[in-house]
Parts: sequence; structure tokens; C-alpha cells
Amino acid sequence: MKPSGRINVVYSTTRSISGEQKAKDLNQQGIDEALSDFDTAIATEANEKQIRAPWHRQGAEEPPVRKQRSAGAMTKGKLLTTPSRLLKLVLPLTTLDHNSDRKDVAPLALLVHPQQPLSYLERLIQAELPTITTDKGDSRVPSVSFRAMESKNDDIKPKEKLPEEQDQTNQSKDQSQSHRGVETYSGAGREGKGEDEGDFVRWSASTEIGDFIRDAARAKEFEVEIEGGSGPIKVAVPSFNDRTFYLRQRLRKVSRQIADMADIKKECDDAAHKSAQRIAMGGCGLLVGWWYLVYRLTFETDLGWDFMEPVTYLVSTGGIIAGYMWFLYHNREVSYRSALHLTVSRRQSKLYEVKGFDVHKWESLVEEGNAIRREIKAVASEYDVEWDETKDEHSEEVSKALREDRKNSNGNSKKKDKDDKDDED
Repeated sequence: MKPSGRINVVYSTTRSISGEQKAKDLNQQGIDEALSDFDTAIATEANEKQIRAPWHRQGAEEPPVRKQRSAGAMTKGKLLTTPSRLLKLVLPLTTLDHNSDRKDVAPLALLVHPQQPLSYLERLIQAELPTITTDKGDSRVPSVSFRAMESKNDDIKPKEKLPEEQDQTNQSKDQSQSHRGVETYSGAGREGKGEDEGDFVRWSASTEIGDFIRDAARAKEFEVEIEGGSGPIKVAVPSFNDRTFYLRQRLRKVSRQIADMADIKKECDDAAHKSAQRIAMGGCGLLVGWWYLVYRLTFETDLGWDFMEPVTYLVSTGGIIAGYMWFLYHNREVSYRSALHLTVSRRQSKLYEVKGFDVHKWESLVEEGNAIRREIKAVASEYDVEWDETKDEHSEEVSKALREDRKNSNGNSKKKDKDDKDDED
């Protein structure tokens, strides 16, 4: 009987262990299925998010590592003009990022003045660059150099040539002009067409930025070489139209304002001159009438010449004295031109006031227009190009007004210089 009881105990124990294992297996199976469903749901949601907004998940599967920063997809620099007459240099500089969550950086923008040297621009660029390690283990700022293309036509050659050499030179020059879109100091800059010929030459850091750009304008670009960089950074050269874009826009705006006021001014000036001419003709008629009166009283009356002689003398002398006193009172030169100018000026002032013409605004606009014109002419001389100012001065009336103001300014400056010279003597 005892062995039978032991068998029952063993059987019951084995049976309980088997049931517990099955329960654990079923529980684990349920957990695995739940985790699998959860992972599937997360993956599905992630795929949907990436489809809706791929930039949120782009590169999320890659571990963060130290990479070299790049200025987006920009591979070429730009040199732009600003309304403040400064130059805006945009460079796709490449720097080193020590952060694990790296992001692309925007290109570097620098504002420089054309009269500043290249060394100033060099220091601005160096301030944005990381230091480099030399062979000795020392850290220093990388050097920056600027290079522009040197045309093959700039070689120093003898002035006199043989006839056959002259013919060859003319043929090569014609071929060069037909194949090249940018000649020496053409001012075309980035707008030029064709292939550039020549070697890039490094320029001194003491050169002014404006002179460097003027020389680089013969090609479509210049190079900024940074020590330790992957290669030189090419920068598009602004053309004459780029350099003077804002200036020409301002000149056109001022010219339109001058043109609007020029019609009113011309109407008032014409009326004033006609009024002065009528006054002059009236004075002439008065003299003719006085002569006729003297003639009648002398020869057709009993007064005779003995009476009219002292009368004519006194009247003539009194007229001369009165005219002289009038010129002294108005501080004018004794001449018909001065009297006519004073009469016209007074009439003009009255007509301007009636028509609502602002003389001070007119003078300021004309002065501003000439100042802008001088700046554009200065840039044109730098690029050695011919600027057609009539296209930007809106009309012939505007050109005439600016020309008269320049003529008056030059006359006053010459007179002032002469007076100063006399004072020194």
C-alpha cells in the first residue's frame, strides 16, 4: 500500500508543475503578442509621420557624429551692392562644428566699403574661421588671400612693331574680341559671356577693395583662398550695372520729381521773361515819347531851344542820378543785364508763390541729382565704361536743369577761387 501512495504523490506533483508551465507559456505568449502589436503600431505611426513631414525624421536612424559644417548648397560667393553704398560679400565658409547635433549653417555676409583695404576684409573673414594646428602643435588663424584674373593682353610689349607683327596683332585682337565676352575693364563683370583667359594673380592686402573689384571686373569672378580649405572660393564680380543699381534708381526717382516741377517752373520763367521784355519795351517807348515831346516843344512852340536846353539837361542828369542810385540801393552792377535779371527774379518769385512752386525743394532736388550723377560717373571711371545718363535722367528738361546747376556751380567756384587768390596776393 505504501508504494502506491508514493506514486500518487509524484504524479500529482508532476501534474501541477506541467499546468504551471503551461500557464507561464500562455502568459508569455500573450505578452509577446502585445509587444509585437505595440511595435507594429509604433512603426506604422512613424512611417505615417515621415510621409507627412519627412524633415522631422530625416537622418534619425543615423547616430550623431562630428561632421564638417557646410553652408547649405551654396558653393559660390556673391558680391552685392546695398542702398548705403556699401558692398555686401556673401561667402559659403566651411567651419568645424564640435556639437553632436550638427546643423547646416547659413553663408557668411560681410559689409565692406570700397575704400577699405583688402587687409580689413581679410581680418573679418579670419574672425569667423577656426584656428588650425601647425606641424609644431601651435594653433594659429589661417591666412586669407585674394586672387583676380590677369588678362593676357596686359603684357608689356614694345610700342613700335614690324608691319607683319602689326597684322598678326590685329588678327589676334579681332579673334579675342569675337570669342571673349569680357575685355579689359569692360565693366561687364558677372554679366560677361564667353570663356575667361588668363592666370589668377594674388593681390596685396593693402589694395583698396574698390580697385581690386575694378581690376577683377575684366573677368566674371575672383577667388578667395583660405589656408587649409578644400579649395578657393569663387566670388562673382558685380558689373557696372550692379554697382550703380541703387544709385540709378535714386537718380530716376529724383529725375521724375524734377520733371514734375520743371513744367511749372518753365511756365513761370517764360511768363517772367515776357513781363521783363514788356517792361523793357515800355522803357523804350517812354524814351521815344520824351524825345518826341522835346522835339515838339522845341520846334513847334514859342518856347524854343533856349528854354528846352536846360530842361533836357536837368532831366537827363536827374535820370542818370536816379538810375545810379537805384543800382546802388539794390547792390547791382550797372548794366542792362543786371536790371533785367532783377526784374525777372522779382516776377519769378511772385509767380512761384502764386503757382505753389517750392524753390528750396527744387534746388535741393537738382543738387541731389547732380551729386548722384557724380557718384555714378566716378564708378563709370573706375570700370572705364561709357554711361548714357539720358536714359536715367528721364527727360531733356531734367538734363538741362542739372546742366545749368552744374554750370552755375562751376562758375561760382571759379569766381570764389579767384577771389581767394586775390586775397592771398
